[in-house]
Amino acid sequence: MKAAIPWAVELGLTVLYTVLCSALFLTIYVQLWLLLHYKQKRFGYQSLFLYLCLLWASFRTVLFSFYLKNCAQSNDLQPFPSWLLYCCPVCLQFSTLCLLNVYFSQVIFKARCSPEFNKYKTPLRLGFLFTCLLFLVVNLCCILITYGSVSADQQGWITMTRTIVSDCLFAACSLTLAKNTYKIANLSPAYVYLESKGTSGHQAVVTGSVISLLYILRACYNLVVISISPENKPSPFSYGWNGVSDHAVTEDVIGLEYLLFGIIILLCELLPMGLMVYFFRAKRLSQNLEAAGMVNSHSFGSRAYFFDNPRRYDSDDDLPRLASARGERGSLSSTPKTSAWYGAICPSNGCALSPPLLNGPPSGTPILFTCGAQTLA
Repeated sequence: MKAAIPWAVELGLTVLYTVLCSALFLTIYVQLWLLLHYKQKRFGYQSLFLYLCLLWASFRTVLFSFYLKNCAQSNDLQPFPSWLLYCCPVCLQFSTLCLLNVYFSQVIFKARCSPEFNKYKTPLRLGFLFTCLLFLVVNLCCILITYGSVSADQQGWITMTRTIVSDCLFAACSLTLAKNTYKIANLSPAYVYLESKGTSGHQAVVTGSVISLLYILRACYNLVVISISPENKPSPFSYGWNGVSDHAVTEDVIGLEYLLFGIIILLCELLPMGLMVYFFRAKRLSQNLEAAGMVNSHSFGSRAYFFDNPRRYDSDDDLPRLASARGERGSLSSTPKTSAWYGAICPSNGCALSPPLLNGPPSGTPILFTCGAQTLA
């Protein structure tokens, strides 16, 4: 079989993508070791994202290395190896997109202290899991069918069906991600929650916006191309979500067209995966919120305050309980017992409202709450 692209263009693009994918693979590998070094969760959103991106980078590195050594043989693989190298990375991309949707949805629920999160957590995760499985099954079945004894007309319809289903799913999940990103951008507590996790709200907004925009543009591009392409005529622009396998049999193309293909793959695959790796990179969580910019050291004295506690967000499951705690403030008593400073943490459950001028003028910050032998101000 003749090489799909001219040798000079093939060599340049293949070397470039091999180097970029290898660099991303090594970066993710180091990040996974840093997770162990920092003694963070071995199985969570962060580690799961890094593992998916690691698999994507490994498959792409093997594919482009294959093209660098023997382009003709890479175009003549068996069905499953061909799917593994060409389609599986795209399925991994879609999985990371769905997982990012779940993570951003969780951030919104946690930031709002919504008690409904535990109610919708399981249906939300199952819904995106079903979407990932649907994407995987459609792509796997269509690729395996095209390797059977089917006519050219049937193969064209199968490719069109796979592209339409895949791109529509990508577009729908990208729109959902854009909606969640917009909510996070307009939700101040989400910034505090994300900073407590070692990242920032601005990084989340930039990551979600860029990824959703790139995937939406790529989906629209594929749908337009497949709708205007002539039947039974391969086109150098008919790349689809299957990547190189859609144009592996194309022979008469010029280097400029494949340069455009390289730019599309760079923007719609490498850039989104690189942004996810940067957003979920291993970080040593700061135990001092002043260093993270969450507390201004000039605004408070030297005493300990409730909002200075850097471990208040350690448990994600405790955040929805804050909503129920707000309703308990109306039942506070008004009998003071002792004096204390504003913001002192009360260890017991019974708190009482303490008027600031009941026992004479205060020497410092006015007293607001009392609790047993201690006082909340």
